[in-house]
Amino acid sequence: MNIFDKGFTPSEATIRYLDGDYVVLKPGSFVRCAITGKPIPLDELFYWNVDRQEAYADAVVANEAFERFGLGN
Repeated sequence: MNIFDKGFTPSEATIRYLDGDYVVLKPGSFVRCAITGKPIPLDELFYWNVDRQEAYADAVVANEAFERFGLGN
């Protein structure tokens, strides 16, 4: 089944974020941005924090998280 199949319902994935990669623990089609709550399709996931185990929608939001929480906090 893919996103073009009738009846496809997007579901939230559970991810373990690693340095430069991630592992899918529970399959899904997206994760949520920790700051904005916006769904991020897995094929568009480029920004995350390993220590906080959070995904970010884009570089601006990732920088906002860095300024808000600091590195590794």
